[in-house]
Amino acid sequence: MTPGRLGEILGMPPTPQGTWAGEALYVSPAALRRGEPPEELAGRVRALPGVAAVRVRANGFLEIAVAVPGELLEEIGPPAGGTAGEPPWAFSPGTWENPGFVVGYAHARAVAVQRWAAELGVPGEFRPEALSGSRDRAVLRLLAEVPGRRVSRDPGWAAYAEQLALAYHDAFERAPALPVGDEEPSALHAARVRLARAVRDVLAEALGALGLEAPVRV
Repeated sequence: MTPGRLGEILGMPPTPQGTWAGEALYVSPAALRRGEPPEELAGRVRALPGVAAVRVRANGFLEIAVAVPGELLEEIGPPAGGTAGEPPWAFSPGTWENPGFVVGYAHARAVAVQRWAAELGVPGEFRPEALSGSRDRAVLRLLAEVPGRRVSRDPGWAAYAEQLALAYHDAFERAPALPVGDEEPSALHAARVRLARAVRDVLAEALGALGLEAPVRV
């Protein structure tokens, strides 16, 4: 189940909530905005494949848990472009204290993963259920914000790009997408390569909206 499919039923993108370390949770006020009894809408959402649970809060908001959060990557592709703003930072100096470097380096790392994966023969088949590790889910949690930010009047791309970049650096270093040593390429590696591709595309979109060209090397 993806944010886009949920949005088709809810009439608006749901908002991811929590860390997703355990339950991959979205929250939506759709029933209240549509003037519909929350339990009725909850029942329709429960019937969707890939929805693990739906709960109605006391305030009428729906809590929607999805079974395979990695499926959201199916909806993330290359950026379509948008209005460029005033760059909030530069890519230099190349230090971890500079948010611009942190974001640019994350994009460059995600680009490099695609190239190295092809060279190492990482399989291309994407199995979203493989992305069950805590660091993978931390990146997925941030990627789940993309649909809502795209339709927001104030998407906050700069702060968001920094958060996504930091989560991806952690995943890159501690949950590698590429085989190490004599390790054979696996479905997990393939899923993490797909995750890196989504990070690449979203960071490129955010940087473009901020008036910056995403670097492929830093």
